[in-house]
Amino acid sequence: MSRHRNVRGYNYDEDFEDDDVYGQSVEDDYCISPSTGSGHTVVSLSSPENTAKAAQFIYSRRDKPATSAEPLEEEYGYEGTDDTADYFTSSHQLTEVDRARLNSCLDQMREVLAESVPEQTMVQAVLDSKFDVQKALDLVLSQGSKQHVKTKNEDAVIVGKKTKGKTRDSQSARMESEIVPKITKMTVSGKKQSMGFEVPCVIAEENGHANTPQKGLSAEDAGVASGVPEAVSKSTLSQVMQVSEEQNTVPTPVRKSGKTKPQIDVKAELEKRQGGKQLLNLVVIGHVDAGKSTLMGHLLYLLGNVNKRTMHKYEQESKKAGKASFAYAWVLDETGEERERGVTMDVGMTKFETKTKVITLMDAPGHKDFIPNMITGAAQADVAVLVVDASRGEFEAGFETGGQTREHGLLVRSLGVTQLAVAVNKMDQVNWQQERFQEVTSKLGQFLKQAGFKESDVAYIPTSGLGGENLVTRGQISDLTQWYKGKCLLEQIDSFKPPQRSVDKPFRLCVADVFKDQGSGFCVTGKIEAGYIQVGERLLAMPPNETCTAKGITLHDEPVDWAAAGDHVTLTLTGMDIIKINVGCVYCDPKEPIKVCTRFRARVLIFNIEVPITKGFPVLLHYQTVSEPATIRRLLSVLHKSTGEVTKSKPKFLSKGQNALIELQTQRPVALELYKDFKELGRFMLRYSGSTIAAGVVTEIKE
Repeated sequence: MSRHRNVRGYNYDEDFEDDDVYGQSVEDDYCISPSTGSGHTVVSLSSPENTAKAAQFIYSRRDKPATSAEPLEEEYGYEGTDDTADYFTSSHQLTEVDRARLNSCLDQMREVLAESVPEQTMVQAVLDSKFDVQKALDLVLSQGSKQHVKTKNEDAVIVGKKTKGKTRDSQSARMESEIVPKITKMTVSGKKQSMGFEVPCVIAEENGHANTPQKGLSAEDAGVASGVPEAVSKSTLSQVMQVSEEQNTVPTPVRKSGKTKPQIDVKAELEKRQGGKQLLNLVVIGHVDAGKSTLMGHLLYLLGNVNKRTMHKYEQESKKAGKASFAYAWVLDETGEERERGVTMDVGMTKFETKTKVITLMDAPGHKDFIPNMITGAAQADVAVLVVDASRGEFEAGFETGGQTREHGLLVRSLGVTQLAVAVNKMDQVNWQQERFQEVTSKLGQFLKQAGFKESDVAYIPTSGLGGENLVTRGQISDLTQWYKGKCLLEQIDSFKPPQRSVDKPFRLCVADVFKDQGSGFCVTGKIEAGYIQVGERLLAMPPNETCTAKGITLHDEPVDWAAAGDHVTLTLTGMDIIKINVGCVYCDPKEPIKVCTRFRARVLIFNIEVPITKGFPVLLHYQTVSEPATIRRLLSVLHKSTGEVTKSKPKFLSKGQNALIELQTQRPVALELYKDFKELGRFMLRYSGSTIAAGVVTEIKE
C-alpha cells in the first residue's frame, strides 16, 4: 500500500518543469509521440489552467481515432521546435492546443519536404488548411511546382503511411507505437525492418498480416514497387495516397527474385568484360615430378604475373632449403608443406591473360594420394594441359601401370574435357632429340585416341619448364628449330576454343571451399556451372535446403555486381549458418532447385579393374567437389558400347571395358542433375582402393 500512497501523493508539477520530459506510458492506452511531446514541452504546466488544458487535449486525443494531423509515427523526432514556437507566438494568436497541433503538422511536413520549403510557408499552409497535413502539403507543392521541389522516395512513403494510419484502430496503434532506435534519418515502423541498401517501402497490412517487399531491392526498384517517382508533384502525391489505400485492402504481390530486377543481357555483358576476351578454365595434369608447377610458374613469370623481386625471393629461399630447381614451382605451391615435400597437394589457382583469352589456371596435384583433389580441379576445367617427362625412364614410369599419366588422361576425358595440349617437358635433358619426342607422342597418341580424344583436338609441344624454352615465345635453340616449326605453349593455349556457356539455364554453383571472412556472413568459392547471379539475389543451398542472400561477389579478387557461367567466384552470403554448408553443396535458384537424392541410376564405363564389380560393391563417388561413399545397389544391364542397346539384362558382375547401367546408393543425400539436362552436373567418377574404376553419367534420379 505504501507504493500506492506514494503515487497518490506525488507532485507532478515538479517533473514537468524540465523541457526534455514528456508523457509516455507503456501500460496506458495512449502514447504521446516525440513530435507531439516536443510541442508540449514549451507549454508552461506550472499553472493549473494550462495543466488542465493539456490533460484535456491528451485524453480527448486518446478517445478519437488517429487523424491525418497526428499520424501514428513514433519514430520521427526533430529538435529545434522551440525557435519555431517563438515565431508562432509572435506572429499568430494560438491556443496551447492549436500550437501543439501545429508543431505536429510541421514535423510531418518536414519529413516530406525536408529543407526545400521555408518554415514560414509551411506554417501559413497549415493554418490555411486548418491543421490538415494532406491539404497543407497539396497547397505547398502546388505553390512550389514552378521551383521544381524534389523529394526522395523514402520521404514520399510517409505520406502513404499517414493515410494508412487513418484506417488503423486503436489496438493496432498500440502495437505499432513502440519507439524504434533511429539508425538513419528515417526508420520504417512495422513487423520487419529493411536490410542492406533497401529503401523503405509502403507496408500493406490486412487483418494484422504484413506484406513486405522482398529484401535487397535497389533504390530504383523500391521506388517502382511503391509507385513513388522521384519528383513529387500534386498529382503524383494523390496517386501515392490511392496506392496506399488500395494496399490496405489488396495484399502486396510477392516480388519475383532478383533476376527480374535490373535485367541484364549476360551474353552482351560477357563480351564487354575483360575487353572482349573470352574466359577459359585450364587444368594442368600429369604424373608426379613431370614438372607441372615449374612449367606453369615459369610461364607466369615470363608473362609478368610474378614480379622479379618475388621471384628473387623464391630463388633465395629454395636455395636455402636445398631445392634450387623448385623456385618456379613455388609460384603455385604456396603452402609450407607443399614446398617442404616438393609435391603439389591441393589445386593451386591463378589467372593470366593471352591475346584473346582470360585463363583461369588450375595446377592439379600429380601424386596418386591426391587424386581426389585432382578430380575436383579437373571437374571445373574446360581444357587441359597434360605434362609428360621426356627423360629416359621417367616417361615410361608415368605412362605404364601405376603411373598417373594414363589415369589423369582418362579422368579429364570422362569429366568432359575434349581439347588437350600435351607439353613434352624436360626436352633439354635429352638435348631436344626429335626421335625421343616422336617416341613419346606416338605412345601417347594411341592411348589418348582410345580414351576418346580426337587427333585434331590434341597438340604436342616440346618444352623446357626450368629453362623457359618454347613457353611464351617460340624456341630459339637450333637443336629445336631445325625440326620443330609449330606453336609455343602460350600460342596453343590461346588457340583453344572456348566451350558454350549455359547462361540461360537456372543458376548452379558447386561449393569448393567455405570460410569465414571479416564482417557479417561467410564466404564460399566455386565455379558457376550454369546461369548467372547478381548481388542481392536469394539463393537456395542443397542438400541443406537453406536460403540465403548473396551480399557480395568477387571475381579474380575484384568485387563485381554479377557473374555468369564459367566464372570462378567467391560469394559473400548472409542469412544462414556456416555450419550447415559443406564442400560439395550446390547453390541454386530457389525457383528451380537442383534435385537431391540418395539413390540414382547411371550409365557407366568400367576401366581397367582387377576385381569384378558385383552387387553391393563399395565405391567412392566423386562428383564435382563431392567425395561421398556409395554402394552399387543393382546391376541392371550391360550395354553395347556404340549403339547403347541392352546386350545382357541383370548381369551377375561387370568386368573391365564394359558399358553398363547400374543403380547407386549413397550414404548421405547428394545434389545431382540428369546428364541430358546439365552435362556439367551429370558426370561422376567411381574409385575403389586408390584407383579409378569407372566413369559415368546420371540417367535417372530415384529418391
